[in-house]
Amino acid sequence: MSKFWQVHWVTRRYAAEVSDHPVLKEWADLDVREEAARIDPGDVFFTDPNYQVDPRLTLYTTRSAFAHLARETRRNYAGDCCLFFNFLWQRDKNWCDAEVEDLLDFEDWRRWSPRNPRRISGSKWDRELSALARLYKWAAARRYVTANPVAMREVLGRHGEMVSVPAQRAKDARSSNVKWLTPRAYRLWRDVGLRGYTADGRRDPSFRGRNDDRNAAYSDLLFSSGMRLSEGGSLLTFEVPALEESVKRFFDGRLAKAATKSRRERTFYVAVEDLRSVAAYERTTRRAVIRRAQARGVYEAMDDIWVLEKRSGRQRSILHFWDENGQSVQRPLSSLDVEDRQRLFVEGDGGLEPLWLWLSQDGRPFQPHSWEAVYRAASERCRKVLEGKVAQPPYFTPHMARHSFALKMLVALMHALDKRFGLTPEERRDFRLLYGDAWRMAKDLLDHASEETTRKIYLAPVSDLQIRSLLLDEADPGTNELLGRIAKMSERVLDSEALV
Repeated sequence: MSKFWQVHWVTRRYAAEVSDHPVLKEWADLDVREEAARIDPGDVFFTDPNYQVDPRLTLYTTRSAFAHLARETRRNYAGDCCLFFNFLWQRDKNWCDAEVEDLLDFEDWRRWSPRNPRRISGSKWDRELSALARLYKWAAARRYVTANPVAMREVLGRHGEMVSVPAQRAKDARSSNVKWLTPRAYRLWRDVGLRGYTADGRRDPSFRGRNDDRNAAYSDLLFSSGMRLSEGGSLLTFEVPALEESVKRFFDGRLAKAATKSRRERTFYVAVEDLRSVAAYERTTRRAVIRRAQARGVYEAMDDIWVLEKRSGRQRSILHFWDENGQSVQRPLSSLDVEDRQRLFVEGDGGLEPLWLWLSQDGRPFQPHSWEAVYRAASERCRKVLEGKVAQPPYFTPHMARHSFALKMLVALMHALDKRFGLTPEERRDFRLLYGDAWRMAKDLLDHASEETTRKIYLAPVSDLQIRSLLLDEADPGTNELLGRIAKMSERVLDSEALV
């Protein structure tokens, strides 16, 4: 018997081998049963501590609006529900037996109890509450629970309509708790945490990182482009901008809509030096792991891959490939989700090669959610190596890369608009009417739904720093110097020069 509820993902990739055990033999047709039950690859399901699957929860995760949420949202919400299910199990209750008092006690334990060494913030509680509210609203409508344990209340929505929200939302939740690293501080974190350098900039002979160039290239890409973890983590090789001989400082690429959170295609920009890091990884580490996988017959053993034949159409966005049944298929790139992208291969000189850019040690696609662990390990290494040598060892996450990109771009855009054009107030107004201001440009680069999101949620703390007053100094500092000034004024912005 297990001690906990667990979350599982249905996979299409690696079928489990069935042994001669009589119980396991009964499940030899598991894939047929899943298809009959309309359970698809990528779906989520729960098992309780007795390893039992509740069909009601499976119906929720596969046949409700939950199934259409973004993959990372489903991952987070499923984990949040598991925590509450385990809390109930300790009270000899199943998930469907939850009462209002259980949820109140759960909040107390999660947020304030001295018995819990990992208490959470109000913002994190609000996310967990949203996950539970979605589940129990669905379950109550189908009478799977006698009453919804999440009390709801009516509030005035953004557009003047009345909407229902959980009444137990945290009163101390912060709408924005972003933290940033300046480019200098980021480079310190990357070199020490990912590349294995010491505090004085030398290679650490005790560092045993096997994928340091891959990890650094991915991190540079996120920091340079502002892409989300899953967007950068699910790139295909041909989606990386081609590194050509040019005087350009930035190259642009295109993200397909199925790979973005907003489900909208958009352009991203990458600095040439960061693009060189990706190209170097492709030529060295990536090539080596592919060759090892080919030698072991890893790719030939896969029975669900699609072999790309050619690309056609406008911007070569129509893929022609042979599917796992040997049938010739064509599909637009924009229709392929993250799971589909992992199935794409091409016939290379040495055999089959994955088109998925980031590969693990065994040559298979490196899963996007696994980057979180890479960043945690790098931050922990920074803490150990830099402790006592700097005032505050840098901590960094993939989402902080996005925040840092936003801050850097906002400052650079404001600097360009206010200083470099030499426009009169009237000309500046006309320019902004034509092209939009820095906030609008940052909103487009970040792929936010509205400029309000950019201002109030991600970049609101910038307004407290009075950047415009910095930009109106008689001197004309560069972006890095401006970011350094901001770091001295805000505890949320960390600069390497402030670490010593």
